[in-house]
Amino acid sequence: MFKKLLLLCVCLVVVAAGAVFYVKNQMDTYLGQTVSIQEPTLVTIESGTSFNSILRRFETDNWIQSADADYVAKLIRRLHPEVTQLKAGTFELEPNLSLKEALLSLVNGKEAQFSITFVEGSTFKEWRTQFDEAPHLVHSTVDMSEQEIAKELGIERDKLEGLFLANTYHYTVGMSDLDIMRRANTSLNQTLEKYWGGRQEKLPLKNAYEALILASIIEKETAVPEERPLVSSVFVNRLNIGMRLQTDPTVIYGMGDKYQGNIRKRDLQTPTPYNTYTIFGLPPTPIAMVGEEAIAASVDPDDSKYLYFVASGEGGHVFSKNLRDHNRAVQEYLRKLRARK
Repeated sequence: MFKKLLLLCVCLVVVAAGAVFYVKNQMDTYLGQTVSIQEPTLVTIESGTSFNSILRRFETDNWIQSADADYVAKLIRRLHPEVTQLKAGTFELEPNLSLKEALLSLVNGKEAQFSITFVEGSTFKEWRTQFDEAPHLVHSTVDMSEQEIAKELGIERDKLEGLFLANTYHYTVGMSDLDIMRRANTSLNQTLEKYWGGRQEKLPLKNAYEALILASIIEKETAVPEERPLVSSVFVNRLNIGMRLQTDPTVIYGMGDKYQGNIRKRDLQTPTPYNTYTIFGLPPTPIAMVGEEAIAASVDPDDSKYLYFVASGEGGHVFSKNLRDHNRAVQEYLRKLRARK
């Protein structure tokens, strides 16, 4: 009798062990299957989403082989609890992951990030176009005027030109264009405050906003980093002696949509608030978004006697102290242009 009981117990243990082995093998096979996606794919998990519903979603989308999601989920919680603690957010799954690897990336991974880059010298109008085209971003300002956006951001100005720092900004799904604008405005204010606090003495600038206006002109005049302090010196020298700035980018900005790629003589003679061929001093607002280097140059110009500059035809500029030398530089530039035709 004892031997029979012992044999029965052994059989039960063997059967139980076999069942455990079978279940474990089934789970390993299930979790080891490849998630059928062909390219990086976003998965958004809302707060309160259950583990069962994630498995069902994967099955419904034909990413994995179908199974009894409720039954499977219970077994996975027992045998592989490390893959079940999902967190809310939007995550990017790479191709060729096993189901277990995919679930672990949803548990341990960082939220998917995207970026938008605004180059130095771009305008607010161009920024709005970039926002409208940015993927996975909430476009909350599409139907808002510039003044309405300024009010929403708590900016006490009607024009937003120049009030955002040109840079690359990262965002996650669910963030809005207003979120990025707010961050870019904060970055601009912090950068401007830093450099204005360390500005040269006796600059012909009344406040940090005027430094920003000057920085935007510098930004539009040259893309050569080492030239920015020298370009700044030309404008500072002109401001100091009451000479008009006579810079083409301000004319173009004042023309708005009328600008078709060329500035004519009559455009230079047509007054606008931004035409520095007809007004003295700085225009009323910045004419573009700026980067940190342009701000630095606006408050720390080179010590020079230059009053003029013209394109060299080789990527930079030729600087002159008087009109005679400047005219020669202009003629040399025109000669180079004709030679290339």
